Order: sequence, then structure tokens, then C-alpha cells
Amino acid sequence: MKICIPTETNKGKEAIVYGHFGSAPFFTLYDTTNGLIEIIANANQHHAHGMCQPMAALTGKGVTAVVTGGAGAGAIQKLNQAGIKVYRAIPGTVSDVGAQFADGKLEEISAENACAHHDCH
Repeated sequence: MKICIPTETNKGKEAIVYGHFGSAPFFTLYDTTNGLIEIIANANQHHAHGMCQPMAALTGKGVTAVVTGGAGAGAIQKLNQAGIKVYRAIPGTVSDVGAQFADGKLEEISAENACAHHDCH
């Protein structure tokens, strides 16, 4: 399974999880099956509130879940429509989040419990 984790840096498994999906500097794709990492710079990082285009970076990457500190309702709806579930990340690194995800310990985020602004944690 391939999960997307928005991160502060491009340091792979040691990258710190970013607090909000759409404005993250990087998307770290982590394949939970084989441990492989792919890093994508977020070209849509600086967007107006509510104008996030999450699928622009993730299309064709085989992502089935996003694990993030927070995300707006619009982004969650777009991801869900593409068959991608969204989960709330724990503070820490990509490795930390990967372990929590594998153990099934992360809360799924829906449009109802989404962030209302970019400072959501």
C-alpha cells in the first residue's frame, strides 16, 4: 500500500510530518509493502484557501491513503472521490507515521472533521 505523507523536508523516512496537507512543501510517498520512498515537491503549495488541487501531484502514483496533520474539507472530498482515504497523522517522522498506520492506530478524517484553515493541527 502506498501512503502520501505531507512533510516539511525531503529527508525521506526522517522527514517531519507537516501540519496541513495542501500547503506542505513536500509529499513523501511511502510504500508500506517494501519501504520504498518517493518524494514530490508540492508545486501547489502556495494556493488560496479552499483552492487546493491535491490530485495534481498524486495522479498516477498509486496512492491509496494520505496521512496528514490536517486537511480542508475540499481536499478531503477530492481525495475521497479518487478512492484515497485520509488519516490524521501523529506528530513525528515519516517512519513514526508509517508504523502507526501499519498498526491501524490512526483516525480517519472526513469532511465533517476537516480543518477550517491552514493552521489546523
